[in-house]
Amino acid sequence: MTKPFPNIAVLQENFAPVMAECTAPDLIIEGELPAGLSGTLYRTGPNPMFPPLGDKHHWFLGEGMVHAIRIEDGKASYRNRWVETDLYLAQRKEGRRLKDTTFEGAGVPGFDHISRNVANTNIVWHGDKLLAIDEGSSPVAMDPFTLETNGPWDFDGKYSGPMTAHPKIDPETGEMLFFGYMASGPGSKDYAYNVIDASGKLTKSEMFEGPYACMMHDFITTDEHVIFPLFPATIDVERIMNGGPTIAWDPEERSYMGVMARNEGVDKIRWFEGEPCYVYHPMNAYTVKEGGKTKIVADMMKYDRVPLFPNADGTKASQIGLDTGKLVRWVMDLDGNTNSYTETQLSEIAGEFPRLDERRTGLSYRHGFHAALFGKKEVGSPFDTIVHVDVETGQSVTYTPGPGKYVHEPVFVPRSPTAVEGDGYVVTLVYDKETNLSDFIVLDTGDISKGPIATVHLPIRVPFGFHGNWRSD
Repeated sequence: MTKPFPNIAVLQENFAPVMAECTAPDLIIEGELPAGLSGTLYRTGPNPMFPPLGDKHHWFLGEGMVHAIRIEDGKASYRNRWVETDLYLAQRKEGRRLKDTTFEGAGVPGFDHISRNVANTNIVWHGDKLLAIDEGSSPVAMDPFTLETNGPWDFDGKYSGPMTAHPKIDPETGEMLFFGYMASGPGSKDYAYNVIDASGKLTKSEMFEGPYACMMHDFITTDEHVIFPLFPATIDVERIMNGGPTIAWDPEERSYMGVMARNEGVDKIRWFEGEPCYVYHPMNAYTVKEGGKTKIVADMMKYDRVPLFPNADGTKASQIGLDTGKLVRWVMDLDGNTNSYTETQLSEIAGEFPRLDERRTGLSYRHGFHAALFGKKEVGSPFDTIVHVDVETGQSVTYTPGPGKYVHEPVFVPRSPTAVEGDGYVVTLVYDKETNLSDFIVLDTGDISKGPIATVHLPIRVPFGFHGNWRSD
């Protein structure tokens, strides 16, 4: 018998899991879905299937559940399914939690051989495969229509190490670039770098040693370069052996940007250094060539420290929030005589989950989108506003759905394959605290402040999660 979940902030309100898998074939729509909008929004996030083993739980470690909202011929349908990893299947068979949901704990004796793959951080379509990913394991392939789990995917046996939840897909070549940290084992300073061609075949796989081991959640790519950002959310074996936290903020370390040309190998990485800070997610980056010189421009959602993790001595930070990231621009001069980089703030609005028109991934761009919190910070209220920012002018347009309503990560969908950059729709989910249900909304990027041109009422709430992507028909 499953016991009640404890009264922990990240297990309450819309952080609490939904315990039902469901299929809803024809949903109620307010307004009118655009005639050219046809495809599926996939979203994923932690959805713990059993209560934690103890009185602590980290939001990042709940089992993944994928949600799919399909739009076709002006109609909408919904489906959700847990990702049936080896851990999911073992726990379902045992009827209890087998792995601890903190970064320090282990689990139930006798089940150490089972990988703690929660597949809960991103859901990506590439090479005719729908891949559910967390950053410490191999991806898991799922059926794009039924959401049935097909099993772990190792790129035809070519790579079985950890894969970032934030691969980058080159809009011109169709290649998928990704990395993995702790690539040669727990606490290692080794990082893997891999390239998958448009058909899903591994074409490049290398490994390099970084300055230290850390939680490298995301990275940056341009059409010519790859940038590996290391921030002092460190993973220190000696600290762990002495009973300290597995991942912790250590401002004694510097931030490092490892820059590599895509046509070269990891032995040519050049390290730029900066002040300690943290970035979960970049907005975009691109390579600039002017007057015979080459620079890299990288727009980042920067924090002063890593949110959601303790200090290296085990103490909690005085303020750990998800609403304090600021959009900044870093410029690295590859022909300069310094290994530092400059920083300029692009917007006054704090936020997270930065996205763009991904036809401009790795290229110069103008339009960005992210989530923000304009209202009062309360338990269970991470973000209440969608922001459309012009990174050239710094001007922003916002949409706030209203009191008691909270937004997920925005995802951009172009109006047509040939539409100019930023011309299209922002699709996202909105949780309504009063009804305890979620809606799928469509905003027109011509002016998102006008509110949804269509609202699809879902039959269930979608817990706050991490990332998702649109797969166009």
